[in-house]
Amino acid sequence: MSKTYAGARLRRLREERRLSQAELARVLGISPSYLNQMEHDSRPLTVPVLLRLTETFGVDAAFFSERDTTRLVADLREALTGELAAARVSATDLAQLASRMPSVAEVLIDLGRRNQLLSERLAGVTDGRDGDRNTPAASPSPHEEIRDFFYRRQNYLHDTDLAAEQLAEEIGVRPGEVIGALTRRLADAHGVRLGAEPGERLHRYDRIGLTLHLSPRLRPGQRAFRMATQLALLEHDEGLSRLATEDFEPGTPAHELARIGVANYFAAALILPYTAFHAAAEEFRYDIERLTDRYGLGYETVCHRLSTLQRPRLRGVPFSFVRVDRAGNMSKRQSATAFHFSRAGGTCPLWNVYESFAAPGRIHVQVAGMPDGQRYLWTARAVTRHRGGWGEPGKTYAIGLGCEIRHAHRLVYSDGLDLDNASAATPIGMGCRVCERLDCPQRAAPPLGRALRVDPDSSTFVPYPVSGSDPRPT
Repeated sequence: MSKTYAGARLRRLREERRLSQAELARVLGISPSYLNQMEHDSRPLTVPVLLRLTETFGVDAAFFSERDTTRLVADLREALTGELAAARVSATDLAQLASRMPSVAEVLIDLGRRNQLLSERLAGVTDGRDGDRNTPAASPSPHEEIRDFFYRRQNYLHDTDLAAEQLAEEIGVRPGEVIGALTRRLADAHGVRLGAEPGERLHRYDRIGLTLHLSPRLRPGQRAFRMATQLALLEHDEGLSRLATEDFEPGTPAHELARIGVANYFAAALILPYTAFHAAAEEFRYDIERLTDRYGLGYETVCHRLSTLQRPRLRGVPFSFVRVDRAGNMSKRQSATAFHFSRAGGTCPLWNVYESFAAPGRIHVQVAGMPDGQRYLWTARAVTRHRGGWGEPGKTYAIGLGCEIRHAHRLVYSDGLDLDNASAATPIGMGCRVCERLDCPQRAAPPLGRALRVDPDSSTFVPYPVSGSDPRPT
């Protein structure tokens, strides 16, 4: 068994809990000097210490494994592509930085992204495409910031989830009885009644008249979700604001969007209470369609909730969740795994989320291999939403849900697949501009930071051959 050196993560956990070395050593039953040696990677993390850490602090043992840095390394590779290509840093340097100094790595990632935004802004100015001059040059959009807000928390909000489950138990949320329970709670505790919203809006809350107007076009599951979100805003407004303030300044658009995002998380946890939903997911082997039938909710809602089942001591399969349109625009991306979502150059055309558009309504399954050797089992299904009237435009998305191959046997979708055969996996990447697969014939853009090999006397099957590569000639 290989030794685990996790000094940086151990030190980070101690600092987050505001403990001194002497205090943590006392909790773990070891000497302060021994703890100091483990924090500086002079000694490995022993199994007894690891067990006491997981029991005392409720963290998963994977928090201390090398696998925990995969996503951070991938972010570093994307942010420092040019430096890697110029050989100023190596892949080994990035791995050590992510493992030993994760906070420094996150600062470098943030600086790299800011530099990218500044470069894009400068390119727009020089090309006469200045756009909105009031937009800060190096500021990501508020919606991008909210995606990062949940991404940093691995799509799980512990206190919010517990509060929602407690409320669900209190008001009697059960499959088939959700709308009734929510209606009674809104009326009895807040004097809020339901009304119809005849306009284009899906819902509107009248603070003066204490009326929640819901569009008649909403399906029962969507009505329940809107009602649950309103309950979150009415009963837990202080908690929502406090959580949003951890990352954003009150009064900013990002802060208000974060409050809404946490309220939506609360709503999903209220109508799909953790313990009962986790038990059903395990019983059905994460069969999404059986879960949608049981709870009367949409495919996307159930997939999103499955991606949040990361409660300590009652964890579900750690999933990555994504929503993509036909053009490759990623409108939702959350992850409890090390899977890396690219911020540049779109997503991989070999990913099965795009195959799902060809057969809407059918679940497509794919074993996908990443350039770093990690493999994932992905399910994807295209879903379409309509306003309800003939001829009115709708919107179609592919909903993807993926997990690391080591968890795949727990899913019904793995039946009949050769999970041990790495060569059977479809090779995908993080997006053409940052993908390391230089010999991919599907590449749609030249890789960042690599010099192209231009030869008028020959051509290759690979659309963008680079210097130093040897693609197969046609």
